[in-house]
Amino acid sequence: MQSSLRLLALSALAVAASLTCANASGQVSFEQQLAQSRQLPSEPLDINIATSKQLNALPGFGPAYTRRVIAGRPYTAKNQLATRGVIPQGAYERVSDLIVAHRIAK
Repeated sequence: MQSSLRLLALSALAVAASLTCANASGQVSFEQQLAQSRQLPSEPLDINIATSKQLNALPGFGPAYTRRVIAGRPYTAKNQLATRGVIPQGAYERVSDLIVAHRIAK
């Protein structure tokens, strides 16, 4: 039983070590791999027309923030995400360079 637990613990350590590799070796951490896999937009994302999939790709965004952003539309300025309390200030600061809020014609 103890040898099974030791083997399991060693396996977990090996997995953790492989996920967080030193940048000096040219490899990236698990967090960096995750961010890259989420395919961040190459140009600013318009929060007034972005799909839920596009919003979910923003750093720190998940289904809850995405629903709140969509429910609060339209926005006349991107900072309204924070000033209206749609998302916390810290979350807004992480994405502010990645988003825009173009005015929607009525």
